[in-house]
Amino acid sequence: MKRLFIILPLVLCIMISCRDKQAISELEKLKAQVELEEQNKALVMIFFEEINNRNDQIFKKLCAVDYKWYLPSANPYPMSREEELESIKTIWQGFPDINWTIEEMIAEVDIVTIRFLTTGTHKEEWNGIPASGIKFETGGIGIIHIENGKIVEIREDVDLLGMMQQLGMELQMKDTGK
Repeated sequence: MKRLFIILPLVLCIMISCRDKQAISELEKLKAQVELEEQNKALVMIFFEEINNRNDQIFKKLCAVDYKWYLPSANPYPMSREEELESIKTIWQGFPDINWTIEEMIAEVDIVTIRFLTTGTHKEEWNGIPASGIKFETGGIGIIHIENGKIVEIREDVDLLGMMQQLGMELQMKDTGK
């Protein structure tokens, strides 16, 4: 019986010690995840700050070589890093004061989701639309996938119809010949 009184506390101490190690391990994993999420959020902030500063080198610096950009309301096919860069250059030209403001940001491991506001003034021709001098404001959502410190994919949607209407465009029925 005396052995039981000696062994039982020893077993309990070992069990508590193991539990503490498991809890510490889980806390370490959680801490690493939070640190990664904060790094990813900072990377997204830098990316948009540099786009607002018209830094065309940011795509090569922060986006992976096989990066893809999806904007289904404008194009059913994903764009490569180089194609998005050309697209953004035409936007910078048509709207010299264009600015993206991140309103909300949520990170979960390697995904950062943002809600943003885009503003700009249509001062030059853009996509065949003559300059109107009209200022627009539209919202959007972006889901950004990050791997190894590089943006590999952005899935974005923007209220392009609302933007076009603000620029004075009208939606018309297509003549189907019926």
